[in-house]
Amino acid sequence: MKPITHFIGSSESAQALRDLVSTMANSNATVMITGESGTGKELLARLLHDQSHRCGANFVPINCAAIPKDLLESELFGHRKGAFTGAVADRVGRFELAHGGTIFLDEIGDMSLDMQVKLLRVLQERTIDPIGGTRQVHVDVRVVAATHRDLEHEISAGRFREDLYYRLNVLPVVTPPLRERPADVAELLAFYAKKFVNFDQKPIRFKPEFLTALQNYPWPGNVRELSNLVDRFSTLYAGQELDLRAIPPTLLPRGLVSAQAELQAQEPLLATLEMTPPPEVLAEMQDAQPEEENDVESIIMLAQGMPQLPPEGLSLKERMAQIERSIIEQALERNSGNVSRTAKLLNLQRTTLIEKINKYELRTV
Repeated sequence: MKPITHFIGSSESAQALRDLVSTMANSNATVMITGESGTGKELLARLLHDQSHRCGANFVPINCAAIPKDLLESELFGHRKGAFTGAVADRVGRFELAHGGTIFLDEIGDMSLDMQVKLLRVLQERTIDPIGGTRQVHVDVRVVAATHRDLEHEISAGRFREDLYYRLNVLPVVTPPLRERPADVAELLAFYAKKFVNFDQKPIRFKPEFLTALQNYPWPGNVRELSNLVDRFSTLYAGQELDLRAIPPTLLPRGLVSAQAELQAQEPLLATLEMTPPPEVLAEMQDAQPEEENDVESIIMLAQGMPQLPPEGLSLKERMAQIERSIIEQALERNSGNVSRTAKLLNLQRTTLIEKINKYELRTV
């Protein structure tokens, strides 16, 4: 699946952002992108790079909050062999990797004060000092920074340098939360439904009442939350048209459960709905003893509405892997990518969870 190549949406705010990116793209001035988590800050940074004269060079992202304080300097500026214990070879830093291109400093508001001083010098001098090096290295990079924090408040609290803020905030961009552009929800749902389509199935679809509820939902996790929800439904209800009344409340965000209850009160769900498990499956689920559950029944109980086995069959192993990946991804999201808390939530050994995270190529803190 190709990555997103534009900021999706037909609303005025989405169009205004695309126009702003086009205007800023070929400038070398530093850009500061602010907005809530999940609103597409990295996507906008990539678009700025892709539309600029630097598009032939590297776009190098780094999450300043995800790298330990003691390692961030080496990640950004590189080091020379023997500079410290464990430095067994030279390492090229992210700034040097981005030479001629763009470096994206995500979550810049989480950078320590001492690193802020070093970054300020790089922005002023356009040179870096690799740890253990004997000479400076010139870098030609376009810097794009992003944060979900209120940096003016962080400055007042003494956690962010005012001079660095003004150095970074030359071209400001604000990404609006999804709740402020409900007109884009349908387009985003259709995009991610196609992205997460399973096998030869059709993309999932949403009945009008469900779509209305999704457009009215405030989306606290913004587009990232929407993407995860579509991924979940694409795994559990592949190829179906979804009725909000038929979705188990445990699979819905809390804010949609009340909308579901109102809809169910107005139009009770019929027992013959396509998304309801067939009678023979329901009977097996009622008669089976908990200790005798097999993998197939576990999947059915998890999905609570998985479609009947198609005539051509399916790969049970692949379907189970999809469900496992979706659950791990949701648990990581709930714990902000913290592996230890996620392992506890899923009742797994930490090493087992790490193996699965690597297997499914999921991102963590």
